[in-house]
Amino acid sequence: MTTTIALAGKGGVGKTTIAALIIRYLMQTQTGPILAIDADPSSNLNMALGLDLGWTVGDIRENILSEVQKSLTAGGAAMGTLPGAVTKREYLDYEIRAALAEGDRFDLIAMGRSEGPGCYCAVNHNLREVVDAISRNYRYVVIDNEAGLEHLSRRTTRDVDYLFVISDPSQRGLVAAQRIGAFRHEMNIDIRRCYLILNRAPGSDLPPALRSQIEAMDFPLLGVAPADPLLMELDMAGRAVIEVDGASPSYAAVAAMMAQVLGQ
Repeated sequence: MTTTIALAGKGGVGKTTIAALIIRYLMQTQTGPILAIDADPSSNLNMALGLDLGWTVGDIRENILSEVQKSLTAGGAAMGTLPGAVTKREYLDYEIRAALAEGDRFDLIAMGRSEGPGCYCAVNHNLREVVDAISRNYRYVVIDNEAGLEHLSRRTTRDVDYLFVISDPSQRGLVAAQRIGAFRHEMNIDIRRCYLILNRAPGSDLPPALRSQIEAMDFPLLGVAPADPLLMELDMAGRAVIEVDGASPSYAAVAAMMAQVLGQ
């Protein structure tokens, strides 16, 4: 059984850092393989995980669209095949599996750039099916979304076990988090539990105005990850977030949150 964890929030609030810390926690405490999906077009989750990134799903999509257009005059595209009688689904399945970046007990798929000019409907449908089929082979799937929930809205598997909406400790950040969280009610997805995570807080005591704003939201605060000089040191040294040691206050906070939601 696969447990799907998705992260969302406006740009710059530290979604990718929290995603990497969650993956580190799962590696340390859970059994089974982990799939990380970087659904942000900027594609920098690989840096937080210490992996080199080759092809993205966006690159594969552009390549197959080019091949389909080339074979259109020969009738191949109309028949749903590429040169050599390879179906688009078979081609995508092979290319995406080949593009997986492999880490220690986790793999990474980067979605990459958004669509360019052209018709992507059939290709995107096949892409969704392939990515979802691959996801079912993992015990945990962690999805680092772009600023909103666009990637989740395009999935064919309509269920997410945990949605973590990330915000910084600011009124504007919380307003954006509330809007993103509210959007889940408009989506054809079963999001079983939704929580707020406050990231980079300057201390454990939140100002009364922020506390009141959080309490008025329609999903609860799961926890607070403090501003962490150890993570800043890693970043300045060009090292991956996932390398942070157990002394990190941010990792300790994320580990406590994950233990709570996973019932440990």
